[in-house]
Amino acid sequence: MRPILFLPLSVIWLCLPSCGKKANAKPMEMPPAAVTFVPAVTETVTITRDLPGRIDAQRVAEIRARVTGILLKRVFEEGAEVKAGDVLFQIDPAPLQAAHDSAAANLARAEANAQQADNHVARFRELVAVNAVSKQDADNAESAVTIAAAEILAAKASLATAKLNLGYATVTAPIAGRIGKAQVTEGALVGQGDATRLAVITQLDPIYFDFTQSSADLILLKNAKSDQSKVTLLLENGQAYEHPGRLLFSEVSVDQTTGMVSLRAEFPNPQHDLLPGMFARARVIQGVRENAITIPQRAVTRGAGGAGSILIVDDTNHAQVRMVQTGELFGDKWIVTSGLSAGERVIMEGHMKAKPGALVVPEPFVPAQASRPNKN
Repeated sequence: MRPILFLPLSVIWLCLPSCGKKANAKPMEMPPAAVTFVPAVTETVTITRDLPGRIDAQRVAEIRARVTGILLKRVFEEGAEVKAGDVLFQIDPAPLQAAHDSAAANLARAEANAQQADNHVARFRELVAVNAVSKQDADNAESAVTIAAAEILAAKASLATAKLNLGYATVTAPIAGRIGKAQVTEGALVGQGDATRLAVITQLDPIYFDFTQSSADLILLKNAKSDQSKVTLLLENGQAYEHPGRLLFSEVSVDQTTGMVSLRAEFPNPQHDLLPGMFARARVIQGVRENAITIPQRAVTRGAGGAGSILIVDDTNHAQVRMVQTGELFGDKWIVTSGLSAGERVIMEGHMKAKPGALVVPEPFVPAQASRPNKN
């Protein structure tokens, strides 16, 4: 067995003060958090709205058979561009030509009858003067002249109708545009009972874009001191259409169920890139705001109704929570309507490390692209 060692009492008392000092030692303090900031700036901003809608043709003409007959031939090429007055179809004109000739013959007969009635009237007037004929016969001759004149008018109307029908046998384009596929083929009987649709012409240049906007935004648009007529079109892939458009008009009433007003814009379409039915968005200028305070979106924790919170660096380099009210979105920035002054330092990076009221080490924020070294 090992012997037990006993320490003197004086040695034990000397150890106690050193043990107590270690137990009461203060914890190590964390260094101030490093943060980056951007100053709140004032700038002139253009407020826009992106409104969805559909492309619509300016004019669409349905080509229909206006007379009954057999379709002899199709003159146009499907999908081609046609001009107003171009011949598209030819309907068999033979029956229509015969009807025209018959109407012309009826007119000639009516004119001959009218001449004969005039001769009778002249002869009866001489005979009435010497009481060679009765007054009744003279009145009948006068009536025959009037009837003959009416028959001439009716014959002329029939001839005009026959001439129109004969002209309708040659089907022409009423407007310029792109013609689609033929709805009927050669040899088909058209115009029997109804006006058979033969083809459709769509005018693509210029072209319309129909969309809706809230009545409240429409009031802002009308009151805005900006180029209200300028409209930019954003295609389905997000790309901006190269040709700017102009705002034409709005409906005179507001939809009671949605509170929206219909708007229409016109765009040039020389290459026919825009087709009816395509979905797109119109970027409309709502107004221009001078001296607006803006801060990046990523610096704001946004709540309901435009309210949000940010962290700022005060004059003593302490982080402070600030409640702000945001308005419209301007690119990648929020327009701050209240709660922030120009020049105040808004924390961009380091939110998790910077506690409200704690001391921080602020550095100006440098965007990632700007901080990359030049490889050239």
